[in-house]
Amino acid sequence: MTHHVLAYYHLVTIEDPHAEVRIHKAFCSQFDLTGRLYISETGINGQMSGTLEASEAYRTWMHSRELFKETVFKIHDHHEHVFPRMTIKYKSKLVAIDRDIDFSKKAPHITPAEWKELYEQGATVVDARNGYEWEIGRFKGAEKPQCDTFRDFEKFADELSEKLDKENTPVLMCCTGGIRCELFSPMLVERGFKKVYQLSGGMIQWGLEFGTEHFEGKLFVFDDRLQIPLGEGAEAVGKCRFCNDSAEEYFNCANMDCNDLFISCRPCIEKNLGCCCNDCTGAKRVRPFHRDSVHKPFRKCRLPSTS
Repeated sequence: MTHHVLAYYHLVTIEDPHAEVRIHKAFCSQFDLTGRLYISETGINGQMSGTLEASEAYRTWMHSRELFKETVFKIHDHHEHVFPRMTIKYKSKLVAIDRDIDFSKKAPHITPAEWKELYEQGATVVDARNGYEWEIGRFKGAEKPQCDTFRDFEKFADELSEKLDKENTPVLMCCTGGIRCELFSPMLVERGFKKVYQLSGGMIQWGLEFGTEHFEGKLFVFDDRLQIPLGEGAEAVGKCRFCNDSAEEYFNCANMDCNDLFISCRPCIEKNLGCCCNDCTGAKRVRPFHRDSVHKPFRKCRLPSTS
């Protein structure tokens, strides 16, 4: 059965986000939907999978409501759910940054076509994701983000302002779906950058419109799939942890007390039974290795008795 995978966010003032959590839970409980939805005073950030009927019902419902009528959904087809359950919760911040954001200073959105034109003219690309996301796929020429967490972007913005001509250098920001650029672009504008632009819809929208053009590798995603192709023909840019050959898949270590995220080729992940190292292979709490579902580390599983 075909499912839709939805990625979306909408920045809007929500007077009572806790009430909105309850409203969302009541609606979603009626349909075959799974995902992660975070709601705050500043908006909603969601990833969801559902049957075609459920997806259409949810999108229609959202667009019928004044608060969310302008929400833009990026949609991919998939053969099953990509989340184990539905989680809808309040978060004081949609992205973990230890400061308030002045959204009046966020950079303007430009379409993928406009972004592409500036890219081909040699504009500077700023990847607002984490370094491990860059490892498996990125725009050609984009430097690896030195950001292990969202909170590291402030330091990165300081370094960028020291080495670029802030008055004249076009800066193209990109991330997976767009929300991090909304939050991080004001940091560049506050530091005096005059030509900062966001890729509208993020890399997901780029893939829907241009596939793998100017993009190498796969796109990291925060669901069961862990990575998706933006189109046909992209060469692998990741490196296997074990043999250092080209690889294009991330895995979570099967040792539940480790759960480390790492890149591996298929022969090596099978040889190591889904684990990141020999110590983990012999650990006590190791998820059974299933060749066809190694990207589902958080599904419930019955472990062997240790008694």
